Amino acid sequence: MLVLAQVSDVHLGQDREGDGGERAAARTARVMDYLNGLPGELDAVLVTGDIADHGWPTEYETAAKLLDSRHTVLTCPGNHDVREAYRAGLLGEEATGGPVNRVHELPGATVLMCDSSIPGRHDGLLDEETLDWLDRQLAARPEVPALVAFHHPPVALHVPYVDEIRQFGEERLAELLGRHPQVVALLCGHSHTPAATSFAGLPLLVAPGVVSTVNLPWEDGGTVTFDHPPMVAFHILDDERRLTTHYRPVV
Repeated sequence: MLVLAQVSDVHLGQDREGDGGERAAARTARVMDYLNGLPGELDAVLVTGDIADHGWPTEYETAAKLLDSRHTVLTCPGNHDVREAYRAGLLGEEATGGPVNRVHELPGATVLMCDSSIPGRHDGLLDEETLDWLDRQLAARPEVPALVAFHHPPVALHVPYVDEIRQFGEERLAELLGRHPQVVALLCGHSHTPAATSFAGLPLLVAPGVVSTVNLPWEDGGTVTFDHPPMVAFHILDDERRLTTHYRPVV
């Protein structure tokens, strides 16, 4: 059995009411303290993008400290991240600008963290380089269950503010997934609200945001609320390749 935690959209450096980003950092620290204090073990913690709010090097310095964990931490960029600073500050790599894609072999499953960001834009796309990489990685391990993660959801979630900047070109991803039946589910963030839907016949599970929560169209209070507690998702992949997800507030 594989147990993963997923957090998303921590937006370190986001300044609200002149706090200098202290609120975002405090909420991220609260979530990581909760995960690090769990009595049980996690196979990994996935952070699905928008780690920094501006993509500044100092924000990734803060992220490297706050995301340090006794658990394995896997990340991918979001639309607020800047690839060069992300690579240098989080991965300790040369500050180059190509897509940041990583494959991770965990006990009993492959986790593929894909870069759906488009530099300078807020909508998302898995470009040809990323799709070719994903295709090769999945083809190399056809017998191992796989989870594919990225920042932008590739379908509308019926939240206009989010749907305008979702992942587009999704038909290419759907065609690729059809060639790799070992993919169990897709995991994403970006939407600042917990959600569950489907894409290409697979579960698509959306992590809530740490820094804020997007209001649904029929709720009051404007587009975003800062009053709800941060949340995490727990994904359990069992021996029958069935994925179960639980969402937890961190109060």
